[in-house]
Amino acid sequence: MSLVTSPESGIREIKTSKIHHSAVIDPGAKIHESVVIGPFCLVEKGVVIGEGCELVSHVVIKGDTTIGKNNRFYQFATIGENPPDKKYGGECTKLLIGDNNVFREAVTVHTGTIQDEAKTVIGNNNLFLAYVHIAHDCQVGDNTVFANNASLAGHVKVGNNVNFGGFSKVSQYCKIGDYAFICADATITKDVPAYLKIAPSPARPAGLNTVGMERAGISKEAKALIKEAYQIVYQKKNPLKDALLMLGERLEDSQSADLKTFIASIEDSERGVIR
Repeated sequence: MSLVTSPESGIREIKTSKIHHSAVIDPGAKIHESVVIGPFCLVEKGVVIGEGCELVSHVVIKGDTTIGKNNRFYQFATIGENPPDKKYGGECTKLLIGDNNVFREAVTVHTGTIQDEAKTVIGNNNLFLAYVHIAHDCQVGDNTVFANNASLAGHVKVGNNVNFGGFSKVSQYCKIGDYAFICADATITKDVPAYLKIAPSPARPAGLNTVGMERAGISKEAKALIKEAYQIVYQKKNPLKDALLMLGERLEDSQSADLKTFIASIEDSERGVIR
C-alpha cells in the first residue's frame, strides 16, 4: 500500500490492489481491508466501511457514517451527506447502515438531525434502485425494495418487507407498516398499516398485499385473520375507535403474531392511518 498526500486538499490517497488509484480516501476513514473501491470515489473522515463492501465508481461517502458488511454502492450514490434541513446547524449526527444492502445509481441518503434521534438508520438486505432518496432521520427496516425515484421525506419510519413502486413518495413523519406495498406514483401523507396495498391518485387502500404475504410464508390461518381485520377496519367502514375495540376482542381469541402486527401498526399511528 502506498500513501500519496495532495498538497491542495491535505487528503491522502490510499492505493492498494482493491482501491483504484483515482479514489480519494481520508486517512481518518476506517475501511476493512477487503473493501473494493473503484475509480473516482471519495470517502471522508469519520466513515467506517465494513467487510466485503464495494464502491463501484464515483461514489461519495461522508459524515459520521457507519456501514456494515457486504454492501454495494453504484456510481454517483451520495451517502451520509448533511441533511438539507433549515434547522440543521452543523451538529454531529449519524448514518447507520446494516448488511447486504444494494444502493443503485444516484441514490442519496442523509444523516440525521438533533431535533429527532440524531441518526438515520437503514437495516439489512434492502434494495434501493436508481435515484431513490432517503432523507434525514428516516428509519428503514429489513428486506425492503425501493423502485426507481421512490422518496422518503424526513423522519419517516418504514417496517420490514415493504415494497415501494417507482416515483412513490412519503411525507415527513409517516409510518409504513411491515409487508405494505406502495404502488407506483402514490403520495403517502398518512400512516400505512401493515400488510396493506396502497393504490395511487389519490393514495387509497386497495386490499392486502397478498403476494408479499404469500412470499413471506404467512400461514393461511394468519392471512384469514388479517383479512377479517381488514374488513372490520376498511370494508365495513366502522369508526376507527370502534374497529380497534372489535379487533381487540378478536385478538383475545387468537395468538397470531401477524394479527398483532396489523393492530399495533394502527394503534401506534400518530398522524392517523390512511382509510
